[in-house]
Amino acid sequence: MSFFRKSASAILASSLIASAAQAEISNDEIRIGYLADMSGTYRDLSGPGGLEALKMAVEDFGGKVDGKKIVVFHADDLNKPDVGANTVRQWIDERNVDMVTGMVASSVVLAASKVVEQGGKLALISGAAASSITNEFCSPNHIHWTYDTYALANGTAKAVLADGGKSWFILTADYAFGHAMETDITKVVEGEGGSVVGKVRHPFPSNDFSSYMLQAQGSGAEVIALANAGADTVNSLKTASEFGVTQSGQKLAGMVVFLNDIHAMGLDVTQGLMLTTGWYWDMNDETRAWAKRYYERTKRMPGMVHAGIYSATTHYLNAVKAAGTDETVAVRAQMAKTPVNDMFAKDGRIREDGRMVHDMYLVQVKTPAESTGEWDLYKIVSTIPGEQAYRPISETQCTKLVAKD
Repeated sequence: MSFFRKSASAILASSLIASAAQAEISNDEIRIGYLADMSGTYRDLSGPGGLEALKMAVEDFGGKVDGKKIVVFHADDLNKPDVGANTVRQWIDERNVDMVTGMVASSVVLAASKVVEQGGKLALISGAAASSITNEFCSPNHIHWTYDTYALANGTAKAVLADGGKSWFILTADYAFGHAMETDITKVVEGEGGSVVGKVRHPFPSNDFSSYMLQAQGSGAEVIALANAGADTVNSLKTASEFGVTQSGQKLAGMVVFLNDIHAMGLDVTQGLMLTTGWYWDMNDETRAWAKRYYERTKRMPGMVHAGIYSATTHYLNAVKAAGTDETVAVRAQMAKTPVNDMFAKDGRIREDGRMVHDMYLVQVKTPAESTGEWDLYKIVSTIPGEQAYRPISETQCTKLVAKD
């Protein structure tokens, strides 16, 4: 392909150590590792719920692919890169895991994905946000599935800018994801004629946002953008509510806000908030049917990360079946040539840099009066076509798989 810098044979030799000629299932099992924050800041974003979504995908195959058993391992990475990397290394070295999924904290992903590449395995990243994962840190061994910072900034920031918010202050989680989000917000804001008048970074995770919110208020910015996620976003929004940020005329832009965040804070606090999501449970009959199955297992509605884990795992298992092997090169090639058409995405495609391109959605949080139930939280404002949502391939910094134009 024209995008590939190296020849196919060079990539196979240097990156993945191919054995595709042997169409077989290694160890007579398809082995999947689920790595996520199971107990901390990002627990609700993926955590035990994401594991249930993965199990749903496995069960939909009857627990087997062509008679070969699907085995799932899982571990809590504690949001620590060394823990994540060591866990994946152990899975590959001692358990011969074929694919790793979940993967939420971007710092953990960047560490663990190196191990995946070294081991010649595959990572399907469903929870992490940093767009750098398929940009400067791209790899032939990982695919970024659900969303990224570029798509979220592109959707939400443009909507807020169009609504008159031209001057911005960015409150950033001080690690890989936050830095990527901050960069992507700045690019969109300045590209649309706005300005970033101030920034402040907070430790990850944090409980007290008082001093950071005071700096944001004091900046005089029209918009305060939250480049954090999970409990950090929840605590930021609660602090903003306590300080009367919106009452004083400033706007809040939650750049990485999830369904569970809105549910946790309630509509009284979050009503009217604009955000971008890769999926919503109440979009159509297909999403509602899958969400009902998920709810029956967890007593909670799924967010986009849970749906993304199910989608990525299903696409992977279908590829293993079609290829007749769990060998990385063959499976990834099969995944890339097959459009993603399921309850998560329609006509999604895996790009040369590992980005799964699919439509995103600009949504607004409903008012208490508009909501008809506990999980009736969003109204869809517009659909953002995938080709517009994600960073153009022409702008990539990826050097392993694609050539710069």
